[in-house]
Amino acid sequence: MRKLIAFDDETMTALTQLGRDRMATIQDLADEAFADLLKKHGVPVDLKDALRKSAGAKRKKS
Repeated sequence: MRKLIAFDDETMTALTQLGRDRMATIQDLADEAFADLLKKHGVPVDLKDALRKSAGAKRKKS
């Protein structure tokens, strides 16, 4: 799925430079940033994370 996100010029310049320094695309940086944000708020990123979180919740109840 594609979504359009706007950045101010300074932020885009910084992201572009970071991408060059790390040999990553803007998409790579965005994927990492959103995965970190979801993790911070306890939202599973993928099925593996969801299953791990679900199994952890069941163990705590027992």
